[in-house]
Amino acid sequence: MRIWDVPPECLCRAHLLGEHRELHATWTILTEDKRGYARHPEVLRWQGKLRALFLRHEALVTEMTARGYTHRSPLDETLATGSSVQDAFVDTIAVQFLLLRAKGCACRLEPAVAPEIHHHAAAQYEHHCYQHEEAGVEGQAERRVIQISAIEAGEQV
Repeated sequence: MRIWDVPPECLCRAHLLGEHRELHATWTILTEDKRGYARHPEVLRWQGKLRALFLRHEALVTEMTARGYTHRSPLDETLATGSSVQDAFVDTIAVQFLLLRAKGCACRLEPAVAPEIHHHAAAQYEHHCYQHEEAGVEGQAERRVIQISAIEAGEQV
């Protein structure tokens, strides 16, 4: 489950439509008190921020429409309560850019698109990996450090 925080215009077709699907699942879990993935970190970060989730959905819809898709699944804006700003992240935006780049898809993630994000990505990625080590996520941090090193070297991961 993933709701990205990168600009929707940077996402490839698969990630744009996939995020839209995941966002609807998250919305349903939070607004209808569903249990399925209620404890998933991606869902937890949107608790109390349904307005921000609604706004993300609108940004996705705007991009989908610009690409010629017909959108037929509006969210109920009356349920869009809480903060309109998402300030909790599973991965920083810079790390999200790097994770997407590593997938080798058609996402537009060149440094020219967002140079300030790429400039700070490595330091944030190292901090992210350190946090995972502190949280006891063994091996994952090491794999991500190796992965980011490969990405920075221009290799496909």
